[in-house]
Amino acid sequence: MTPWVTRLLIANIAVFFLQQANPGLTYQFAFTPPLFFEQPWTAVTYMFLHGGFTHLLFNMLGLWVFGPPLELRLGGRRFITLYFVGGLTGALLSIFTAAPIVGASGAIYGVMLGYARFWPRQQLLVYGIVPVEARWLVIVFTVISLIGTRSAAMGGGIAHYAHLGGFLGAWLYLEYLSRFTGAAAWRKKIAPVPSRGTVTDLDRWKGIKADALHPVNREEFDRVMAKIEQTGLASLTASEREFLDRFSARA
Repeated sequence: MTPWVTRLLIANIAVFFLQQANPGLTYQFAFTPPLFFEQPWTAVTYMFLHGGFTHLLFNMLGLWVFGPPLELRLGGRRFITLYFVGGLTGALLSIFTAAPIVGASGAIYGVMLGYARFWPRQQLLVYGIVPVEARWLVIVFTVISLIGTRSAAMGGGIAHYAHLGGFLGAWLYLEYLSRFTGAAAWRKKIAPVPSRGTVTDLDRWKGIKADALHPVNREEFDRVMAKIEQTGLASLTASEREFLDRFSARA
């Protein structure tokens, strides 16, 4: 378990127990769109409240599944930023509704989208039975949420706008990282160079302890190293080099 995922799990579970001891907390700190300018802090506090045990369980299960590999891939600071960006845009998009909303779903949907962006073809078992690729899971949930915003039958009691906002916020943040950060500038700088990677780089990457990686990252590491064996260092993409550099710094 990674540091920020652990902290978020503990925080959400602790607040849930506080809600049981003092039900009034739910009404005080839920996000109510018409009261946003009077209570702007609720755009953050609502993420740590839940409407029941099942609501908490499914959100924390999503965080536990998608969070650790994404935190390892992005780093702790960027991961927690993505988490809160997803939750905040979930609240902002919910301005179109009037009912109070609670739950970490917007933030969790943001984490799910981040996971699907980096590992789109990763197989996930829905209900432990049905295999679905991560990219299709995001597409299906997007369609459900879009229908839910229009259908009273599907929309009752579910914050579909918050779900869509979580996807939108995470996508915008990851696009920002891809286009405007130092890593993006580095990729542009090396893009014209036909040969990427050196023997020194390869030696450093071989020092990565694969057994210490999260299984999803370990699978990606094995794939990239196999690609080097088959087609050489020059065949690596900037994203693959960045992936290896991130973990070699910890080796």
